[in-house]
Amino acid sequence: MVSRPPPRYVVRPHDAASQRRRVMWLAAAWLGSVMLAGLIVALAVGAWKGVVPRISDRRALRTLTVENEDLKQQVANLQRSQQVTDVATKALRQTISQRDEEISGLRADLGFYSRLVGGDAQREGLKVQEVSLQAVPHSQAWNLAISLTQNIKRDDDTSGTTIVSVEGLRNNKVDQLAWSTLGDAAEKDGIPFRFRYFQQLHTTIALPADFRPTRLHVTVQPENGGPVSRAVAWNDALSTPVTTTQGETDAQP
Repeated sequence: MVSRPPPRYVVRPHDAASQRRRVMWLAAAWLGSVMLAGLIVALAVGAWKGVVPRISDRRALRTLTVENEDLKQQVANLQRSQQVTDVATKALRQTISQRDEEISGLRADLGFYSRLVGGDAQREGLKVQEVSLQAVPHSQAWNLAISLTQNIKRDDDTSGTTIVSVEGLRNNKVDQLAWSTLGDAAEKDGIPFRFRYFQQLHTTIALPADFRPTRLHVTVQPENGGPVSRAVAWNDALSTPVTTTQGETDAQP
């Protein structure tokens, strides 16, 4: 009987610690790969979340910018419209004021000429028809206009001189300034006139700074006939409309 050779086995001692280390290394590598994958995914998601708000913010900013520009344009349009309205309103008020002045002047002219021609009214001789004052800016001087009329039928002119005195208060006392202290030295004898139906006289008077006027006294002295006088309150003379005539004498036949 042939004998068999014994099997060749290598007997090595069992190393349990090495096997455990290998398993631990494999587990650590797997865990590290999982953590690395999670970190990569987290970073990717975070980056995407950061991009989306920025895009949304840009869109919102563009929308707000467009709305802001539109509102600015609307405000500018409203401002221009208001400016145009203000200019038109101012021009309209000026026009209305001018028309009121023209109507007032026409009414004054109508009254003046109605009294002048007389109509069915009583015929009158020489008369101080109107007295008007206008202040000279930045001075104590006043422009004075006196209208003289007569509507009696005459074949010749009436001539003479007119003087003015001013009554008022000075140092709480009544005082009256004579013509010699008021008028121009060239008219020391009075304001000359010559007319047939009516004439406007113009002169300038100057008052002392401490004098407060209350009344005007106008005295007309024709060459033929007695004097004609009229007293007018200072405030009434300030509000009296002036009837403008062409030249110094009008209505000549």
